[in-house]
Amino acid sequence: MTDTNTTISMLIDGEDAVASNGRSFERCDPVTGNVTTRAPAASLDDADRAVAAAQRAFPEWSRTTPNARRAMLLKAADALESRLPDFVAILPAETGGTRGWAGFNIHLAASMLREAASLTTQITGETIPSDRPGCMAISVRQPAGVCLGIAPWNAPVILGVRAIATPLACGNTVVLKASEMCPAVHLLIGQAFRDAGFSPGVVNVVTNAPEDAPAFVERLIRNKAVKRVNFTGSTKVGRVIARLCGEELKPALLELGGKAPLVVLDDADLDEAVAAAAFGAFMNSGQICMSTERLVVVDAIADRFVEAFATKARTLVAASPADGDAPLGAVVSPQSAAHVAALVEDAVAKGATAHRSGEGDGTVIPAIVLDKVTPAMRIYGEESFGPVTCVVRVRDEDEAIAVANDTEYGLTSAVFTGDAARGLRVAERIEAGMCHINGPTVHDEAQMPFGGVKASGYGRFGGRAGIAEFTDLRWITVDTQPGHYPI
Repeated sequence: MTDTNTTISMLIDGEDAVASNGRSFERCDPVTGNVTTRAPAASLDDADRAVAAAQRAFPEWSRTTPNARRAMLLKAADALESRLPDFVAILPAETGGTRGWAGFNIHLAASMLREAASLTTQITGETIPSDRPGCMAISVRQPAGVCLGIAPWNAPVILGVRAIATPLACGNTVVLKASEMCPAVHLLIGQAFRDAGFSPGVVNVVTNAPEDAPAFVERLIRNKAVKRVNFTGSTKVGRVIARLCGEELKPALLELGGKAPLVVLDDADLDEAVAAAAFGAFMNSGQICMSTERLVVVDAIADRFVEAFATKARTLVAASPADGDAPLGAVVSPQSAAHVAALVEDAVAKGATAHRSGEGDGTVIPAIVLDKVTPAMRIYGEESFGPVTCVVRVRDEDEAIAVANDTEYGLTSAVFTGDAARGLRVAERIEAGMCHINGPTVHDEAQMPFGGVKASGYGRFGGRAGIAEFTDLRWITVDTQPGHYPI
């Protein structure tokens, strides 16, 4: 792969925009190190400019009828899909993901837009009985205003679109702060909305240099016109976002880190558990917030499970996305590769057994399984966010649940058992926003309430749950007869 020297702009008020300070930054291919993208390093004034554009566009867009908003979102889904070749060309170069992963991103992101289109007529209220004679009381949901979306690089189209779709369906306007790791991918999302005919300012996309991120994000959050913030990313950064939003008394939706457990009980279908675990642990090289980071396996079937799982993992080779369609691509950066290597080295030094599908080469890392992991090892508690997962062996169901909950995170989880009722009982005891019985931890559908608990954040994307996040609930009364007052 050669240096592409792609220079991109921002999207502000419907127009291509450069940074007002004339600065730019570079994003390099994680495999070759060659420059992939040069993007504007926006100034704080540019942050204000994008929010002002969204604020100007809000009155007209918020008054758009539900069917008109639906039609526009459906056009956006089509426009996004029409740009599939552009996404497939740039996503691997910016993030190291495979071409197949890029295609899946477009498929699910388009589904999210179509689901958001269906929500425009579901933004409903209710009548509420009042004890006051002649008083009719109703609740209504209204658009909140300008919404700030901050999206990550790991599933860049899915999560970039998710930050925009439901806010737009609810009548809000949006500023998307692109990830510094994939500015071109996130700009393509904005261009798809422009292609679909959205009015200037309804969707804006801004880019910033990595070193400017703290000040840039703070400027956006503290802008009085910004009424909602949604962030998907690390728990470390999420705590900063939460603090800033708390200081401004602004609602925030935070989808943060994870350490997802997949519990394998003694009556599980091992073939199904192995297949789901391999998908959950190694899809996109384990760089998904829902990735299966811990396989919690009951002793009675642990040897058989590990043998089968290690055999499956050995088929999951990795290669540069430019070299073909290997199951795994590259991790996003040399720093990520070093983090994975350090976790593996620590675990092996402390007694874990490593099963590998091959030797790594820089950011290209094949699947790694660490067996007999204990709490003394870093990988037991630290999020790896790479193509490595660990097996923790337990005595029985109760210990499996205790280990599954022995983490600061609580995003998603899974349990495999031959008894559906048993699976439901276990699911109820696992501390996570989502739990899948006889299915993988990696599972996302546009209409589902997606989000976590504990250090995995709060709030929910998806379906009608998302409506509550991006609207203001108001109480309105109408007195239909003269009132009677004590004074």
